Amino acid sequence: MEENKLENSEPKEILVETPKKRPNSWGELVRFAIVALVIVIPIRLFIASPFIVSGSSMEPTFLSGQYLIIDELSYHFEAPKRGEVIVFHYPKDTTKFFIKRIIGLPTETITIKDGKIEIRNTKGVRQELSEPYIKYPLGGNQKRVLGPDEYFVMGDNRAASSDSRFWGPLPEKLIVGRALFRLAPISTFAAFPGEYDF
Repeated sequence: MEENKLENSEPKEILVETPKKRPNSWGELVRFAIVALVIVIPIRLFIASPFIVSGSSMEPTFLSGQYLIIDELSYHFEAPKRGEVIVFHYPKDTTKFFIKRIIGLPTETITIKDGKIEIRNTKGVRQELSEPYIKYPLGGNQKRVLGPDEYFVMGDNRAASSDSRFWGPLPEKLIVGRALFRLAPISTFAAFPGEYDF
């Protein structure tokens, strides 16, 4: 007769895997949406906005269809400068946005003679602007004295631009911001695109 041998061993543990809680996909989506809105909305409203160039008034500096990011924050801390490219509400229809270059600053006198621009400040100092970015000039003569909160803006394509020569000075309150980035097409990427230091 065979003896049954009993082994004295500890009982084996049996691991039972408890099912993991699947994340609530709707809850996660809602949380993500809230975080995105909290981050994106203030940036979109107060810091930067996307714009797509439409038209030929800024050629060759900007071409129709180019995608820009506009800096809306800087002008809360510093005044716009001559040579900066800005986006603003068109004074004759504030639902429309225009893009132009700042030529004249508040209280300056702008004289255009045969398409050449001369600036005179309140101290009588005169400066004739050299504008190498102009490829499509347009002659003409006019003189304009700017008020304390007015800017004189012009398109780089002088022959095809509706600007301060035709509808007058731009009130500062209508300025949205300056061109910060040109993002598309990628081959034209630039920071502060088109800016010129006089």
